[in-house]
Order: sequence, then structure tokens, then C-alpha cells
Amino acid sequence: MITDISQLDPNGTYSYADYLKWQFEESVELIKGKLYRMSPGVDSPAPKRKHQLAVSHLLVDISVYFGEKGCDVYTAPFDVRLPVRNERKPDQLHTVVQPDICVICDLSKLDDAGCLGAPDWIIEITSPRTAKQDFSEKFNLYQESGVREYWIVQPKEQTVNVYILEEGQYVLVDVYESGDIPSCIFPDLLISHDRIFR
Repeated sequence: MITDISQLDPNGTYSYADYLKWQFEESVELIKGKLYRMSPGVDSPAPKRKHQLAVSHLLVDISVYFGEKGCDVYTAPFDVRLPVRNERKPDQLHTVVQPDICVICDLSKLDDAGCLGAPDWIIEITSPRTAKQDFSEKFNLYQESGVREYWIVQPKEQTVNVYILEEGQYVLVDVYESGDIPSCIFPDLLISHDRIFR
């Protein structure tokens, strides 16, 4: 039994079946079998106040909007399994992530373990630990998996990068530094920049 992350080979390749057996408290993600630490360990600080505030303000506004619209809104920790082709069994799956916020409108993707398949919209709020991953590995992963809209919120810079999936590729819609930020796939949803970074 794996009870501490130090028991894992950081260069190893792991499946969702492995992930389900781990008994340590630290949050991790798997991207194409590679292990990524999410939560702070003993040697790293907890998420900063501005990160947590951005998550909470976005979650409230988005949840209110989707309250009667038939889509579900989740925040980490919530497992999103992203299969390649028709992978369904835990030993076949090699990607499981925990986005800061995700919106899922195809409720058939939901089960007791989380979501199997691409959410419609994912929002990641960067931290010093995750910024590179949010702009590279996760950007490419969400694009390949068919996540229709992807936001990267940067508390330090107070910017929101909005991407829309067009013909299998992310297109940068804008980098918002002020004003109201519209969702591309839910255009009547506007979120105040000032509220996110208050």
C-alpha cells in the first residue's frame, strides 16, 4: 500500500487504477501517466489568499448562473478523467486532473467517481507551483480532450486569458485586465474582473 508520495517514482508512469490505491493526503494529478503534485507538501505553502478568493468569487457567480440551466459546476478536489479514444477501465486511463473549477453540461459524463470525459468549460487559477503546467501541459491536454472553453486566471498579474476551441485548436479570445469578462460558450454570462481580483 502506498501511504506517502515519497514511495512513488517521480519518473514512473501510472494509471488511474494506481491512483485509486494511493492512501496519502497530498493531492496529485496524472497527465498521460505522469505524476504532478497539486497540493502543498510540508515544504511548500498553501494556496495564497488571492487564489482562494478568485476561486470562491468565480464559483459563486458561475453557480448562480447555472442554477436552473441543467449544467453542474464543480471545484477541486473533483476528479476529471480524460480518456484517449475509448478508454474506460481504470487500468486503461492515464489522465486524471482536478481543475479549480469545471462546468459539465452533459450529465451522462458524471458518476460517483467524478467526470469521465471533457467538461464544457474549465477554469484554472495559477499559483507559482502550477502556472507553467496551466499554460503548457494542461493547455495541451484540455485542447486535445475537447474542453470547449478554457480560462487561465492569474491573480498576481490580475489577468484572465480566455480561450475557445475552434476546429480542435485553442484560439486566444482576449487577455482581460478590466471590465466584464464574457464566457464564449455561455455569452449571456458576464463576470466582473474587479470581483475576481477584489
